[in-house]
Amino acid sequence: MKGILGRKVEMTQVFTANGKLVPVTVVEVQPNTILQVKTLDTNGYVATQLGVFDKRENLVNKPELGQFKKANSVPKRFVKEIRNMEGFEVGSVISASDIFETGQYVDVTGISKGKGFAGAIKRHNYSRGPMAHGSGYHRGIGSMGAIINRIFKSKKMAGHMGHVKRTVQNLEVIAIDNNIMLVKGSIPGPNKGFVTIKANVKGLSNTQAAELLVRNAPVATEAPIEAPVVEEVVSTEE
Repeated sequence: MKGILGRKVEMTQVFTANGKLVPVTVVEVQPNTILQVKTLDTNGYVATQLGVFDKRENLVNKPELGQFKKANSVPKRFVKEIRNMEGFEVGSVISASDIFETGQYVDVTGISKGKGFAGAIKRHNYSRGPMAHGSGYHRGIGSMGAIINRIFKSKKMAGHMGHVKRTVQNLEVIAIDNNIMLVKGSIPGPNKGFVTIKANVKGLSNTQAAELLVRNAPVATEAPIEAPVVEEVVSTEE
């Protein structure tokens, strides 16, 4: 399992060479630093810890700062482990093109947008009650379960909606250019939200990379057509 860390920028759209419109999410993927390599003998599991996006030292406590110094790295703002990622050394730097290629399917994980406090209908897609005047029960939460003077755990009720970890699977990589990665479709989280991009767990084979339309390509112009020369005929008759 290979992956990389990035930050969502925005959504936009690109066109393929045959004129097909593709909605994509722009992900900023700066070079990731390998902070720690965990092995089965030492840690009990195999993983690689990545870090991306620098931050000031005065924002880091001493234990974290010591971890970054072991990897000869400046403090990083976004640090995550990726399980079963092997073959990398501490202190090395990897980019998106080292991990993925165009046409590959990936799984993107992020924190969804927070939507504040919401009722059960909006939060859990409950159905409302009858809307007649005599009903008296329109947007309520419904039955509370058995009458034993308590509510069972995991009962779906009103509360904080959103701001949870979500993963969208099988998104196609449309293009990789320097520190920018275009992923087809939408991914969780707001703009500037951190995301983790991994190889898809369902093992879908790569597709043929889409050939994108280059807008700044020079356009061939044809030579101007010369107008035919018309000779003026002078009449000699009086």
